[in-house]
Amino acid sequence: MQDVPLSDLIAVAAGRRPADLVLRNGRVVNVFSHEFQETDVALVGDRIAGIGRYEGRQSIDLKGRCICPGLIDAHVHIESSLLNVPEFARVVSAHGTTAVVADPHEFANVMGTEGISFVLRAAKHAPIDVFVMLSSCVPASPLESAGAELDAEDLVPFMNNPWVLGLAEMMNYPGVIGGDPGVLAKLKMSSDRVIDGHAPSVRGRDLSAYAASGIMSDHECTTSEEAADKLRNGLYVMVREGSQTRNLRAILPLIRPETADRFLFCTDDKDVSDLLREGQIDYMIRTAIAQGIDPILAVKMGTLNTARYFGLRQTGAILPGYLASLTVFEDLKSCRVTEVFHRGIQVAADGACIAPASPGDHRMAMRSSINVHWIEPKDFQINVEPANGRSSPEIKEQAIGLCHNIHVIRVMENRIDTEREIDVATVRDGQLVADPARDLAKMVVIERHRASGEMGRGFVRGFGLTDGAIASTVAHDAHNLIVVGTNDDDMKAAAVRLVKLGGGWIAVRDGHVLAELPLPVAGLVSAAPASQVANELAALLAAAKQLGCPLAQPFMALSFLSLSVIGKLKLTNQGLIDVERFEAIPLFAN
Repeated sequence: MQDVPLSDLIAVAAGRRPADLVLRNGRVVNVFSHEFQETDVALVGDRIAGIGRYEGRQSIDLKGRCICPGLIDAHVHIESSLLNVPEFARVVSAHGTTAVVADPHEFANVMGTEGISFVLRAAKHAPIDVFVMLSSCVPASPLESAGAELDAEDLVPFMNNPWVLGLAEMMNYPGVIGGDPGVLAKLKMSSDRVIDGHAPSVRGRDLSAYAASGIMSDHECTTSEEAADKLRNGLYVMVREGSQTRNLRAILPLIRPETADRFLFCTDDKDVSDLLREGQIDYMIRTAIAQGIDPILAVKMGTLNTARYFGLRQTGAILPGYLASLTVFEDLKSCRVTEVFHRGIQVAADGACIAPASPGDHRMAMRSSINVHWIEPKDFQINVEPANGRSSPEIKEQAIGLCHNIHVIRVMENRIDTEREIDVATVRDGQLVADPARDLAKMVVIERHRASGEMGRGFVRGFGLTDGAIASTVAHDAHNLIVVGTNDDDMKAAAVRLVKLGGGWIAVRDGHVLAELPLPVAGLVSAAPASQVANELAALLAAAKQLGCPLAQPFMALSFLSLSVIGKLKLTNQGLIDVERFEAIPLFAN
């Protein structure tokens, strides 16, 4: 960070001395006056000195390209990119992002306060600003076993860090509405800071109670009707467009000049392949404009609105005295990024990060986080219970048969919530087994933090697997080891291999690894360059298709099947969870 003496800033602004750099012949997107200004922008140190005709020691002729404020992601889990913090920052800087507001929720669930400290430490080596919101729900609920438990007193020491802006998404909305003392203590601790929300489908009096608590926003709206309800209760709406959850088009009809100030853009969870292929906030601005949103309003939702919400003064706009964090687009139709400046220093050109990698990138190691009880083949078995007056021995005599109604999780494309179904189980030799012909896969969640041996077992529909198994140590939010497959042998092989890798994603068939993506940093992210991670991810997606999976993002979908605060039915290491009633239920249905 370059500290510019106020006298120097004023001298350059007044034209008494030359600027360090002048961006000439640009079209400035003024998000305050809502107009395009064909002019120059003068920079000195890390600040914008003035807008107009200036002399400078250096200059760049933009030839009519659009100069926008640096883009800001209002809510992101960097871990979902599968990249370490500095590498993630390099990727998104090439897409015009100069600041992100990160919730290190996944690192915190695995490593506790060490995970939060890790992100703050790693951010020092990033070519953009990485702000942090303190993870509010570790674990996300008492219905899953995480690697840590953070109370208000654990979070208080971070409040004095200038890069910490407030309290991240309060996922435990039943705790807020019900007045849980631990939840209220965290809200009270953050009462003078920003408090983000997370309230999927919460409406009516419950929403009033949630908003009355001091929570300021929500990023879980999937329809314009839900978003309108949140607006009426005074909440900001963070419009989300990630890899698995894509809500932008559904909410755009609600965005008008009268309401636009209450909307922010965020990605939440987006993997490396989608970041490289689509972009980040630039993709949202491009899409919004293509869908008919006023271009300047679209830019404003990805810049100034976010800066104002988080109290980031002197950022989010191109004005004298503001930070010189700027994104240059070829035009506002393509939103193709040509130059990016972060605090006065050019960090990207022609869609590539040009900032030198910090030598500190290689010192970002974390201790191993995979601590799994010895896995036996029997761990994947689901025994039959007596039904219809018949005893288990009688059922076990059947070679193949159908009995017992069971609860089944239904996965949906581009959704992190789920539906609940009841279906008849397939039985073989006294065991409930997967039935690929009916798209019924077996699912197991293995506790991976304390080697407790706790395992949840169930069934899931929607993966379309005809053979083999897929597995992951990324399993929101407790991040236990999660496996979905058509047979126990492949499921065991996948789980054992991930333990040996120290975490990751994997596809297995007939005991052989088809593809794998090692994620040794907390079992969540890779230490490799983005291009390598993207290639390994592409191989994994191809392997999943070989196994019959039709989902565009099968591993992202897999990673949310343990999240016990969204959807109708999920599976954790503690068993099947009825999310709507917020309680564990048996596999067998009445």
